[in-house]
Amino acid sequence: MTQTGRAATINGEPSRNAAEGMATSLRRIRAEYDRDSITVYQAYRPDIGVPAVRSGTFVEPFSRGRMTWIKPSFLWLMARSNWARKPGQEMVLAVRIGRAGWEEALASAVPTHADRRVFRDSDEWRRRFAEATVHVQWDPERSLRGSKLEQRSIQVGLSRHIIDRYVDDWILGIEDRTPLVRRIHRLVQDGKTSKASALLPPERLYPLEPELAQRIGAA
Repeated sequence: MTQTGRAATINGEPSRNAAEGMATSLRRIRAEYDRDSITVYQAYRPDIGVPAVRSGTFVEPFSRGRMTWIKPSFLWLMARSNWARKPGQEMVLAVRIGRAGWEEALASAVPTHADRRVFRDSDEWRRRFAEATVHVQWDPERSLRGSKLEQRSIQVGLSRHIIDRYVDDWILGIEDRTPLVRRIHRLVQDGKTSKASALLPPERLYPLEPELAQRIGAA
């Protein structure tokens, strides 16, 4: 599989070759990962984030009773959290989880839309979605400057029925990436986009078995 990551951009925007490649791979998972783990991002207020970093997993006042969304795209979360400046999202956490847990979540996931490539009809989608413990949503990926791109970025929603697995079994460690977020954002504001791009996490295509890719609507 061809590995494509942040290097295929110019100042945070897709290069021509990268854009051409996206035409046939708009919904692919791009992430920072190694043989055993994958990094996903979440943004919280400090009273949740600080204990999580200290404990290496989420502890109170983090709630296990509601759905939590994890995202492997750093720049998508930057757009979502306004570079950690939105109220309640002032702390950006890089959560390293086991690849086995990540793929367990995907294997249980149902997309948030009735994708005809995945479901026979809307009735099948509604039935499966109502029973799903994990949701998958594909949103426009973002550039370094926050522009929406044609390629899609995955979000994975973990419901209260599976969140114990995430917190107790899948998480290998949590790092506070807020200082890096602020450093990159300052460079972007100063027009130093090449230097900012060089600091972005090294995301590349994440390999999926065909059956799993089909289940989540990747293409």
